[in-house]
Amino acid sequence: MPELPEVEITCMGLQPILKKSIKDIIVRNPSLRWPVPSHLKKTLPNKKILNIKRRAKYILIQFENGHLMIHLGMSGRLEILSKDISPHKHDHVDIEFHNTKNILRYTDPRRFGSILWVDSDINQHFLISKLGPEPLEKLFTEKYLFLKTQNKKTTIKNIIMDSHIVVGVGNIYASESLFKAGVLPSRIAQDVTLSECKKIVKYIKETLHKAIELGGSSLRDFYNVNGQSGYFQQTYAVYGRKAKPCRACKSIIESKIIAQRSSFYCPKCQT
Repeated sequence: MPELPEVEITCMGLQPILKKSIKDIIVRNPSLRWPVPSHLKKTLPNKKILNIKRRAKYILIQFENGHLMIHLGMSGRLEILSKDISPHKHDHVDIEFHNTKNILRYTDPRRFGSILWVDSDINQHFLISKLGPEPLEKLFTEKYLFLKTQNKKTTIKNIIMDSHIVVGVGNIYASESLFKAGVLPSRIAQDVTLSECKKIVKYIKETLHKAIELGGSSLRDFYNVNGQSGYFQQTYAVYGRKAKPCRACKSIIESKIIAQRSSFYCPKCQT
């Protein structure tokens, strides 16, 4: 699943369509996680894109009369390409623009993503309103995280992957950040100290920044809007490295299932 860095990179790659006016929207298959609204055929033409930003893993494309709210799901991607390129089986939606031959194409083999229209306050939408702070913003501090761990008997990994506490920290970046902080993903949250929370917050921010710098992680389906893959997976310290030597201490990387997800860790470097 595309995580925060991959969605951020997608948003950055969409800047060439900023201020463009919509000519048409072609929906080949509306059956995504939720149906693509049929009224977009009338709602979008001749409307100008005013802003493009990310909230959690949602891409918010702002128009004067509302927002397109796009989620990439498990395997979705957006790509800017020539409208002369014929669509393939999983190319479900094209957005055409005035005064250019380029289009924005939404591709999603698993169809777990979504394209929704929000004509009210985007921050009050049910998918947005209860989300936690952005991990790269100032509100996400060690004191904030420490407060959220109090009296919590779940694992620290579950805490930092809970979008109601902090958004966008998926399985890959949670595993990598906890390794750098020296904290086992299975540690009970209420046992994590303030000083450990300081390290966790620091390395979540550093890891996400580094992933964005390297174009994200391309494991299966992620490519940026220009069709290029990311390189962060080449730097993984623990994720996907079960039974391989730790890059720091040469101990063997182990894994266990936490909340139905594989968690990777070094039994020596993390406590």
